[in-house]
Amino acid sequence: MSLFFRPSFHHFLSVRLLGTAAPRTLNGKHLESSSFQGGDACPVALSFEDPSAFRVKSFGELLRALGVFRLCSVPILVNNCGKLMSFARSLLGKRGFSLILRPTVYAQFVAGETEGEIAVAMEKMSSLGLRPMLAVPIEEDLGESTGERRYNDNLEAMLECVQISHSNAWTTDPMMQLKVTALLSPELCVKLTSLLSKEKYDLDDVVRAMDGEPINFPGLTESENMHFLCGLQRLNKVGEASVSKVRVLVDAEYTYMNPALSLVTMAMMKKFNQKGAWIWNTYQCYLKESRLLLLDAISQSVDQSFYLGVKLVRGAYMDKERKLAKQEGRPDPVHQSWEDTNDSYNGNLDIMLDLISLHPHCYRIIVATHNEQSVRHAVSRMGGLGIDKHAGSVCFGQLLGMCDHVSLTLAQQGYSVYKSVPYGSVDDTVPYLVRRAQENRTVLQGIRKERDLLRQELRRRLREGLTGGREGRGK
Repeated sequence: MSLFFRPSFHHFLSVRLLGTAAPRTLNGKHLESSSFQGGDACPVALSFEDPSAFRVKSFGELLRALGVFRLCSVPILVNNCGKLMSFARSLLGKRGFSLILRPTVYAQFVAGETEGEIAVAMEKMSSLGLRPMLAVPIEEDLGESTGERRYNDNLEAMLECVQISHSNAWTTDPMMQLKVTALLSPELCVKLTSLLSKEKYDLDDVVRAMDGEPINFPGLTESENMHFLCGLQRLNKVGEASVSKVRVLVDAEYTYMNPALSLVTMAMMKKFNQKGAWIWNTYQCYLKESRLLLLDAISQSVDQSFYLGVKLVRGAYMDKERKLAKQEGRPDPVHQSWEDTNDSYNGNLDIMLDLISLHPHCYRIIVATHNEQSVRHAVSRMGGLGIDKHAGSVCFGQLLGMCDHVSLTLAQQGYSVYKSVPYGSVDDTVPYLVRRAQENRTVLQGIRKERDLLRQELRRRLREGLTGGREGRGK
């Protein structure tokens, strides 16, 4: 990674910290709009109001989506979905529960269980111009740690995800998601976060530990240190398997463990992002500290000479973060209003887009949001800065089974769009889906527009059927 831009880069950081516009110069040269080929100087105005985006869906898929979204818009069902699913499973038995869930909620949000089922779902996505970002539904929270054997089993599942992502022709630039807590205990991540608030660990020591050196990290007991070394070596195996093949997007989790997650992710970046952004980190813009965290990551990428990949999200743990802050008597880490979070998201997005316009090969971002205004903002800024939508430095991301009117519209305009795709058995994916539903309850309860568009498309099909017209391509 060339560091010829270091002086102008640090000036860029300083003005961003002050909240002013980034400089449009590089080595003394004024940049009105990037000269990179393929950028849209005047991008087409995106409209997310057209139900024709759903013409690619079958009649059954429209009905299923409408039914599932109707259930997801009822707060009492979303808030208690874990208990309700446990009760249904005990009442119906494993097989009966699976028979009901598979054609409904599971089919809406999960790609499948076997590699063949996954391949069918991914090929359909690819035919629509969408790209898969596979997600293994494995993670842990405090009190759920299960020992080294379980973490090693999780490692095998992660390596299988790398293999599935790479071995198929669904996309030329495959991605997958990774939860660090699938490979390293949450309890240790919490302790590391506490230690890091007092003493920073050397990134070089973490990299050496990933390579198998028996580093003794200060503040850890012998057993904790051993588990940390084992966890780092598991993460190292994922990095070795994926580098130059699959981009690994590491998820952020709760603030009480995020500093530890960022430490190991930055170490992976330093080791594996020497020739491209293969390991990415996630930044949660509903947190007040998100701007400083992003700027620190950018600074580290320059100082440590690695490429930076950023997954930009609003965040999903707002209720729990606020509750914990209140219980512990500390300031609320979350922005006070939806508008403040939007400003945070769009401001962080601008930082990355400005950098990408200057150094498109050094930085990458996935605009992971269901918010239409932020999507339009990103597209408009890409056009204004001359960022090539085909170059891969900027892509968009939404969840499988949701926000298809945004995903399909973007794909039809030639933008790179990924769908987060969990896969696995009903038993494996239900806990994951329950957590995602409860974390994204605001999004689920706000999908009225998508339901309205689905209804419009359904009515159009019914009218055509009654008048003898064709039912549409999606049938």
